[in-house]
Amino acid sequence: MLSFSDFPSGTDPRARDFHRPGVLLLAGAAITILLSGCAPESADLTEVGGDYITGTGTITEIPRAERGAPISFSGELDTGGAADSDDWLGSVVVVNFWYAACPPCRAEAPDLESLNQQFLPDGVVFIGVNVRDQAATAGAFSDTFGITYPSILDAGAGEVQLAFAGQIAPNAVPTTIVLDREGRVASRIIGQIPDRSVLETLIEDVIGEEG
Repeated sequence: MLSFSDFPSGTDPRARDFHRPGVLLLAGAAITILLSGCAPESADLTEVGGDYITGTGTITEIPRAERGAPISFSGELDTGGAADSDDWLGSVVVVNFWYAACPPCRAEAPDLESLNQQFLPDGVVFIGVNVRDQAATAGAFSDTFGITYPSILDAGAGEVQLAFAGQIAPNAVPTTIVLDREGRVASRIIGQIPDRSVLETLIEDVIGEEG
C-alpha cells in the first residue's frame, strides 16, 4: 500500500471531476491506494510486493495556489548530451518515469508519443526518466515504439528520482507528472495512463492557466 504523505505540509492533493470520459475522481488529503504499475528496484522509489503491483492507479491534481516549490533536475540523455529543467522554465513539462521491461510502460508508450506530437505546437516538453536501463536499452525501446523525445538516464545515483521525492515522489513505475510553467508539480498519474484523454486533459488544464 502506498501513501500520499509525500506532499508538502499544507498541500491538499485533490482531484476534481472534469466531466470528461476517462478521468478518475479522487478527493481528500490522505489517500492510500493499491496501484497498477511495476515496482522499481531502485531504493529511491517505493518497492511493493515484488516486481509488479496490481490494482487501480490514481490521478491527483494540486490546485495552483497550493503547489510546492519548483523542482530542478538534470541528467545525461539516452540520445547523448544532457538535459536541465531550468531550460524549460516557461513551458509546460510532462515527465514520465519508466524502464524498458515494464509492461505498463510499454503499453502507454504510444499514447505518450501521440500526445507529445499533439502538443508540440503548444511548446509542451516531454521528457522521460529511465530508472533502470542503460542508453542502448533505452534507445532500443524508443526505436521500437517510435518515441521521439529523449529520456534522462537515472539508473545510477537516482538524482532525478530524489529531486521529486522530497515533494511528490514517483512511488511506482510508470509515473507521469505534469509540471506547470514555473516548474511546479501540477498533477500526477501513478501507474499506467488509464486513457489517453486523461493525460490530455491534465496537460490542457495547465496550458490554459493564466500567467
